[in-house]
Amino acid sequence: MRKLKYLEDKRIIYRKYPESDIPDETTKDYFFYKDGTHQCYELFRSKAKITTYKSLKWHLLTLWYLNPELDQDELNDLAYYICDVKNGFISFSIDDHILKNIIYDVSLSDLDRPPNNKKRKVIFKDSSLLTTSEKLRIVGGLIGRSKKIDEFDVYDTMLYIHDQNEIITNKKIASILNVSERTVYRNINQELNKEKELMNKQLL
Repeated sequence: MRKLKYLEDKRIIYRKYPESDIPDETTKDYFFYKDGTHQCYELFRSKAKITTYKSLKWHLLTLWYLNPELDQDELNDLAYYICDVKNGFISFSIDDHILKNIIYDVSLSDLDRPPNNKKRKVIFKDSSLLTTSEKLRIVGGLIGRSKKIDEFDVYDTMLYIHDQNEIITNKKIASILNVSERTVYRNINQELNKEKELMNKQLL
């Protein structure tokens, strides 16, 4: 179980809706961006844990960007909290020297430039009471309209499958997005395959 109370007590922002991108469709439960948006930041929205140094650095960089009022000591405390395996954010123990180097690199980043971010097409509102299964059906229905998917659609679908405590397979992804397995295969790169393996290992 991820311990988010620390972040909430410290008033750490870890979710942010798009600011200037306008959704093509809005309902009481979600926003839909036909061409996707890179402006949505939803850290820790799924059960998937941080599994790599690269992912850890991105999470810390994004937290630094979303919370510009943090000072160096507060960033340091936040990083050490997230990197404590007992708090449920990360799946591996990290060497103290490596963590200090990551924190140092993050602290030098330019806060005027948004961190690289995955594209999102369907963004569920915090007020939504939909189950993960219901969200998955909506994602598949909306994205499946065009029959054209990309790696970001595949990744989003992987997260929802993982949140249902199910093993992720290309066949499941294809079925949800209403495309062929070959289409999924073309849009799942080496990094996504590795991420899929790591998420599946968390369920074993």
